Amino acid sequence: MKSKTVFVCQNCGAKEPKWAGKCTTCGEWNSFVEELEVVVKGPAARGTTPRGVTRPLRLSEVKINADERLHTGDGELDRVLGGGIVPGSMILLGGEPGVGKSTLVLQFALQNRCGKVLYVSGEESVAQIKMRARRLEADNEECFFLSGNSLEAVLEHARALEPKLLIIDSIQTLATEAVEAIPGSLSQIRECTNTLLRYSKENTITTILIGHITKDGQLAGPKILEHMVDTVLQFEGDQQYMYRILRSMKNRFGSTSEIGIYEMVQSGLRQVTNPSELLLSNHGQELSGIAVTATVEGLRPILLEAQALVSTAAYGTPQRSATGFDTRRLNMLLAVLEKRVGFRLAAKDVFLNIAGGIRVSDPALDLGVVMAVLSSNIDAPIPQHLLFAGEVGLSGEIRAVSRIEQRVFEAEKLGFKQIYIPAGNKKGLSKMPGRIEVKFASRIADICRALLG
Repeated sequence: MKSKTVFVCQNCGAKEPKWAGKCTTCGEWNSFVEELEVVVKGPAARGTTPRGVTRPLRLSEVKINADERLHTGDGELDRVLGGGIVPGSMILLGGEPGVGKSTLVLQFALQNRCGKVLYVSGEESVAQIKMRARRLEADNEECFFLSGNSLEAVLEHARALEPKLLIIDSIQTLATEAVEAIPGSLSQIRECTNTLLRYSKENTITTILIGHITKDGQLAGPKILEHMVDTVLQFEGDQQYMYRILRSMKNRFGSTSEIGIYEMVQSGLRQVTNPSELLLSNHGQELSGIAVTATVEGLRPILLEAQALVSTAAYGTPQRSATGFDTRRLNMLLAVLEKRVGFRLAAKDVFLNIAGGIRVSDPALDLGVVMAVLSSNIDAPIPQHLLFAGEVGLSGEIRAVSRIEQRVFEAEKLGFKQIYIPAGNKKGLSKMPGRIEVKFASRIADICRALLG
């Protein structure tokens, strides 16, 4: 083996023979760090068969157990993973500091009953972990804890313990002696992940890696890290709100459209099995500027409250602000109301909030947002038993949306009496619900005349 010194960009992984102030590949400043690159020569470099690689197989020769998924005991996590954990898979969990990544994983480790668990923390001591476990009020005799950041020590303990699940908190704190670089550098993250991946596949051990994110919201480390793992989960939520959302950004063994919803309480993270009831908990007063709308996340319908406030602009330039909704789409909807329906909103401030701190991008929220804005503009409340679902086009038409049956039956289940949906969805309803009246509309102006006069 021969070693040489190179400078590696910590943002994109580009290599340069000498230090540079700005990376020519990604444009980042002051991102080059000196690292030792090891060049392998001899039989390994000429392509001899590495240890652990077997002969090529046909698909008919490969034996698998399709039912061999490990149920986590957490219904929301199982939903996001596609029915449970696949043995031997590697999962990367990312999220902002303080959102509850470590709490989620520790809670899962203490509550699961699928075998031995080795929880490795490079950020906390074992005593600190026990303090958090007391708050969660959970214990598991099959769960073992280790504090340290040496990859070689972790693998040594894992081989002795033979766990079914290995948890690393976090991958940025782990370091191997094979790479002469500081923990958290691209070389260390790449080498540690590659070694853990090889160990996980060879021994059929599920590995969960907790990863930090950058200021741009991306997972820290080389982009190749996301390609190496089987599943990438994003844990997100505003720290000012109690709700947390677990999203699947990549999943080789299931859908990426499912989400899991949790509520942060004193004793940890509580699963929210029916988010509609919680998000509509304050829906009981006749107030203007509030409209209930139906969205679908994955296969789960969720009812949300769109809250709008329209007031005369106190300063020269009207303000447009949206929380939980795309501000550019709000501006588009206001332009449609101005041009197609005749409401004068150009000189007014418009503030929009999706209650509960949930961020959604479903176009079916358009109709509810429009009705909340119009209700606030004329200060006339919308009846509490009414619901909206539909996409608004630039000509003021209401366009059809997907999964309309799920939205309608979720509204019926929660006791709503009427729902406005696009006329284009009439064919999509295979059967009409019995306890909720479905009204079809093709233009915004038709609903405005019927409800607001």
